[in-house]
Amino acid sequence: QVQLVESGGGLVQPGGSLKLSCAASGFRLNDRAIGWFRKAPEKEREGLSCVENTGATYYADSRFVISRDNAKNTAYLELSSLKPEDTAVYYCAARDFAVCPGDYEDGRYYNYWGQGIQVTVSS
Repeated sequence: QVQLVESGGGLVQPGGSLKLSCAASGFRLNDRAIGWFRKAPEKEREGLSCVENTGATYYADSRFVISRDNAKNTAYLELSSLKPEDTAVYYCAARDFAVCPGDYEDGRYYNYWGQGIQVTVSS
């Protein structure tokens, strides 16, 4: 069974950091592009970053660094300088293609999704 499982979320103070993990089972990530998204209450889902099988990355906010370890079949998203407005459920997603889509922030281009993990930034 194909599955993506996020971990590493939780409560963090403003200015703090977290490292989210996205572990795959039932399929290999090494030939797939992987993206990270988030969904805050009463807001639209937001695409954050994408990493290709080569390690090339695409992102809008330099506070969020995406990476991957193909040997561990896992992708990561490092969050830093966190703000209360970063509070959201964070999701990882994988594509059936090795490259990120031109519009990497559009979730419609991703085929597999994790269940999401809560990140709360609060003092």
